[in-house]
Amino acid sequence: MSILNQKFETVHDTAPFSKIKNEDYIPAFDSAIEKTKKEIDAIIQMEDVPTFENTIEALAYSGMELERISSIFFNLHSAETNDALEKIAQEVAPKLSQLANDITLNPQLFERIKVVYNQKDSLSLSAEQQTLLEKSYRDFVRNGALLDEKKKERLRQIDAELAVLTLKFGENVLAETNAYQLHITDEADLDGLPEGTMEAARGIAEAQEKIGWIFTLDYPSYVPFVTYANNRALRREIALAAGRKAFQDNTYNNEKNIQHIVQLRFQRAQLLGYETHAHFVLEERMAQQPTDVQAFLNDLLHKAKPAAEREFQELQAFAQEMHGITQLEKWDTAYYSEKLKQKKFSLDDELLKPYFQLEKVLNGVFTIAQRLYGIHFKEVQHIDKYHDEVRTFEVYDDSQHLVAVFYADFFPRKGKRNGAWMTSFKPQYRQADQDHRPHVAIVCNFTRPTATKPSLLTFNEVTTLFHEFGHALHGMLANTTYPNLSGTSVFWDFVELPSQIMENWCYEKEALELFAQHYQTDETIPMELIDKIKASASFMEGMATLRQLGFGLLDMGWHGQNPSGIDNIKAFETSCLHSTQLLPDVKENAISPSFSHIFNGGYAAGYYSYKWAEVLDADAFAYFQEKGIFNETVAKKFKDNILSKGGIEHPMTLYKRFRGKEPSVDALLKRAGLIV
Repeated sequence: MSILNQKFETVHDTAPFSKIKNEDYIPAFDSAIEKTKKEIDAIIQMEDVPTFENTIEALAYSGMELERISSIFFNLHSAETNDALEKIAQEVAPKLSQLANDITLNPQLFERIKVVYNQKDSLSLSAEQQTLLEKSYRDFVRNGALLDEKKKERLRQIDAELAVLTLKFGENVLAETNAYQLHITDEADLDGLPEGTMEAARGIAEAQEKIGWIFTLDYPSYVPFVTYANNRALRREIALAAGRKAFQDNTYNNEKNIQHIVQLRFQRAQLLGYETHAHFVLEERMAQQPTDVQAFLNDLLHKAKPAAEREFQELQAFAQEMHGITQLEKWDTAYYSEKLKQKKFSLDDELLKPYFQLEKVLNGVFTIAQRLYGIHFKEVQHIDKYHDEVRTFEVYDDSQHLVAVFYADFFPRKGKRNGAWMTSFKPQYRQADQDHRPHVAIVCNFTRPTATKPSLLTFNEVTTLFHEFGHALHGMLANTTYPNLSGTSVFWDFVELPSQIMENWCYEKEALELFAQHYQTDETIPMELIDKIKASASFMEGMATLRQLGFGLLDMGWHGQNPSGIDNIKAFETSCLHSTQLLPDVKENAISPSFSHIFNGGYAAGYYSYKWAEVLDADAFAYFQEKGIFNETVAKKFKDNILSKGGIEHPMTLYKRFRGKEPSVDALLKRAGLIV
């Protein structure tokens, strides 16, 4: 038996990462799949009449061992992958897909669920139990329980294919990201770049035993280059490389994968009786219909576009005045935006970075969590980790009860995918009078420390850390009975509220003074810089909003219609993005082939939820501002009604209980400077 199938004899039942070998995974998955099948069989074969406890609750607690192994494996597949893990993922994905189908397409199991569901009005269930019952029934129906055998078999095929295709999509994007390097040997080509960026690039080159500086498509390398490098030709080169990821004539091209994925998703939705994949997805969202999403996106587009066009004209005039640039291109906007921002606010990341040492920002976010929610973070060395750079913390409440185990993984490396995310190695749940506390992680790709400097964050990286930490709080403060309703197990267009609201504290003097101290002098960030951060918060917000709306419209384009007529990905993209485009098109670039959020993440027909959640977070934070950003009453209401409740009730019910009303879009428009 694999170590993964045994009870972990570790502190707080944490994963024994250092003892897990690649060859452990397949036997562990196989064993846990068999165990899950036996747990399901036990429910089906029970002679007792179906009840909430012996059917719905038993199902909620089934497959826990498999869920644990899956979370460990797939988290490492994202944060610390290698060829062996990628091979295992390809083998395991169809097995998991088949098991999920074996469960949800089992007629005897569904019959038991249906018996309980049909009595739901006469059972004395709590709100959480009611939600679990409805979710259990709906999950089965949405996964084909009402289909005939022939259609069930087709559903199985589709799910197995999708499991492999979406994995392959992500692996292609990672391979393309790793394949490109901009190797510079002439120091003059570095003109304009911050010292820390150059030092990091030299470090990459030295690690490869090369002379000069190497820039990659990893976020901490790519973004500073296109933002600061004065060499426009090199900015163009690296920007084009980023834009053609998985859109080149090679083995990593994702175009066929995309067409196959969207076609299968559409067929699946039709099989289940939905008009499109978007109709299927949105049934379990706050926005219930594709028409709701389109109306929401178009309403914001209507309000944001005039501001975006004004900003673009101002940026174009600035670039022309500065360097005679008559047409802004994709590789110019970050560069000239930064220059214009410096001119308007005398503010740039290099001025701010010394005040945002990673260590101090991390301590700051811990302090803010302690003041708001009464939790304390203690770094420990006795918890096993999957990489030397991962940091581990025990989280306690004021009464010294364990709240959670927290992992933090901050720096880019080979085998870690781009971006930043929160994840969980173990959910919170209660069973047999025991409250199992969660194991939560945040994974980021921040600027590494160098030989002469600690890790100094850009302001954007600071907000990213707060964002992911907000997701982590949602997981850590969970207080539910069932694992599948715990923490971030909520509607996707609600899941970004806890993360996005946390970003607001990055702009508040009272919060900044807790952590924004100069890494050399310990001087607190001057009030003048805080004022500039606040004043610049809505700088180019119209253009940024248009960009996000473009992604949302593209997502709905792929998933809100029958995609069978789409034979040219580039042409289709152009038509979807037409209303949001300000820059000229780049023919050799496309967004979709590396749009991992919708083709390899959970955001298919859900990308709009970033903006949707911004409406929620702006409205919610307005309440904090009204009462005080550390107001104990408001914080307690947010913790008790949002953070701890997971998915036990409809999100609008929870939100109204916290806020006393439905959210208003006006708070977002005001914050973004799009209306006065």
